[in-house]
Amino acid sequence: MEQEAAREDADSQPTYRIERPVYSEALIRSKLLSRKENSITLRERLANHFRCSSARARAAVLSFLPILTWLPSYPVRRFLFSDVVSGLSTGVVQLPQGLAYAMLAAVPPVYGLYSSFYPVLLYTFFGTSRHISVGTFAVMSLMIGGVAVREAPDDMFNVLPANASNMSATVDTEARDARRVQVAVMLTTLVGIIQILFGVLRFGFVTIYLTEPLVRGFTTAASLHVFVSQLKYLLGVKTQRFCGVLSIVYSLKAVLWNITSTNVATLILGLVGIVFLYLVKYVNERFKKKLPVPIPGEIIVVMVSTGVSYGLSLSDDYMVDVVGKIPTGLLPPAAPDFSLFPRLITDSFTVAIVGFSMDISLAKTFALKHGYSVDGNQELIALGLCNFISSFFQTFAISCSMSRTLVQESTGGKTQIAGLMASLVVLLVVVAIGFVFQPLPQTALAAIIMVNLLGMFKQFRDIPNLWRTSKIELAIWLVACAASVLLGLDYGLLVAVLFAMLTVIYRTQSPKSSVLGHVPGTGLYYDVDEYEEAAEYEGIKIFHSNSSIYFANSDLYVTSLKEKTGVNPEHIQAARKARKKQEAKANDNHSSPPQICVKYGKQEVTREVSSDNHVAVQHINGPVGDSCPDVDSEVVHLKTPNAVHSIVLDWTPVTFIDSVGAKAIKQVSKEYAAVGVRVVIAACSRSLLAELDTLQFFTGVMTPDVMFPTVHDAVLHCHHSGSCPVAVAAVAAPPPVEELS
Repeated sequence: MEQEAAREDADSQPTYRIERPVYSEALIRSKLLSRKENSITLRERLANHFRCSSARARAAVLSFLPILTWLPSYPVRRFLFSDVVSGLSTGVVQLPQGLAYAMLAAVPPVYGLYSSFYPVLLYTFFGTSRHISVGTFAVMSLMIGGVAVREAPDDMFNVLPANASNMSATVDTEARDARRVQVAVMLTTLVGIIQILFGVLRFGFVTIYLTEPLVRGFTTAASLHVFVSQLKYLLGVKTQRFCGVLSIVYSLKAVLWNITSTNVATLILGLVGIVFLYLVKYVNERFKKKLPVPIPGEIIVVMVSTGVSYGLSLSDDYMVDVVGKIPTGLLPPAAPDFSLFPRLITDSFTVAIVGFSMDISLAKTFALKHGYSVDGNQELIALGLCNFISSFFQTFAISCSMSRTLVQESTGGKTQIAGLMASLVVLLVVVAIGFVFQPLPQTALAAIIMVNLLGMFKQFRDIPNLWRTSKIELAIWLVACAASVLLGLDYGLLVAVLFAMLTVIYRTQSPKSSVLGHVPGTGLYYDVDEYEEAAEYEGIKIFHSNSSIYFANSDLYVTSLKEKTGVNPEHIQAARKARKKQEAKANDNHSSPPQICVKYGKQEVTREVSSDNHVAVQHINGPVGDSCPDVDSEVVHLKTPNAVHSIVLDWTPVTFIDSVGAKAIKQVSKEYAAVGVRVVIAACSRSLLAELDTLQFFTGVMTPDVMFPTVHDAVLHCHHSGSCPVAVAAVAAPPPVEELS
């Protein structure tokens, strides 16, 4: 009873039938008036762009200084304690990482502390993310170190020992380090300038070319570089630092070659640090919900190893390499060495893009998690200002770190006040107690770096996941990783980006094409090979290809069109010539009616052609390959010469077209028109129509009359004006009205 009542209620609902004509582009243009902007002179455009008002000035200030948007309404009681605790925890992690990553940048450890103070302080005012922790980052530090070593290698600073009989050279480390600092500082200046310019010019979109598989493959390769570079510090062996192509191979070979000179005390201290840090990270992860703050494993390792080194005189008695002198206080500002500009400009672009891609990916991740937005262009400006201004105070380029960001967020950080507190922790060490860390063994810093790479090494798990989901993205990941490992991070990134672009070209040149059919009782059209309900109309072919049409794939589009629809104008012309030849032969010899040999599936069908152009099957030959008697060798790929009278091109996926693509479509339309097949276009967007107007597409065969807003309109048009009757077995023709209930 309830079902019958529901059915009666449904039947009682009013049904609206909207009568409308079959819309074509010509009809739309005649009925609808487009709203066009009045022509504006260049002077007026510039005046509008640079016109100032209080609202625009306020918006510009808030955009440039995002801190003004949240600091006035900062909830002190709810946020301050969490930010202070988070800042102290992050600062405790940032301190040893700054010392460690300075080793990767090939500069003295104190410059890592400078780079952990100035940029973090500046980002508080200019950054749009409330949770990321900017500062030293392993990948960028390694890239900077590679450039520094290339521009200031050890052999440039060789000096002879006092004993002339001993011809082995030693290195003037002070002069070498001073030169490498100049290189790192100048590189940072250029990175800041590039990032500021990109931000001002609204080039934040450049990171779309650094897809997630590319970035993850690149950072995995960078982690391998970092790991290999720290082996000599872990073992306490003396090797040259390599950079460039196959540098990781040469570094590993040098370490293995000198492994017999391993310092046992250094190795033991480093291994103990690695085991302890790994256990601390496991405990922090395992009990992160129960611990009020994560256990600061890095600072514990730094303090304990420093105490052990000082108490046991490891540097003097056991030849353990230590950090050495750490000057107290901040350096006065100084101008970079601009004479290095021509040699560093290429590297600066790579470092700038990598640094920004790391920053914006983490910033967007945590912004989405906590429900706010970040501005990519302002992030570029913020990073650029952090790098440019800080470079005058002897820092190297920075980005954000995943490990520190997780600490800052997991310990309750709400805003960049936490980052400000972290920078003050580093400042305290620089101006007051930096000398305490002079006995710190370098192997302890190597242990910190290696354990922090565990998160990046876990990215190898991407390989099986990508294998199951996307082979192309897997190829991007593998190429980015392999190229960066073998060619170095700079050339590796370039190769990875070029390969990612090639995959885009490959995808556009390998689109999926299909023939659509009508689903009964609807205005929907689906692939006839995938949906049993979808059936074709006799005489009408609907061609769909999920790609745009431009110079790189226009020929492929046309070829696929002819293959999928089975309608090839050249073959139709050949069939007509064969028919005429047979008719002429029949007239001359008074023989039987002409025949055409037609390829149909895996068989050849010989068909008689009567005077009224109707075709009847005479007999079926064997498999293809058997010759058809008295017929040209070219086989026709049609059931009948004129079985199809209309072809509908579904342009729903087409987003753009160029002059080459437009010419290809016009040419194939002319070819089809010559054999009596009409080509119409459906579902063309208004922006694409504007492009076609600009390309003067609507001339000759192609006019606005062949453009239709939907596939349904195009099919109805072909149905009503078809050259032969339209009938589909078991499928009724769609009505020329739409029903809305």
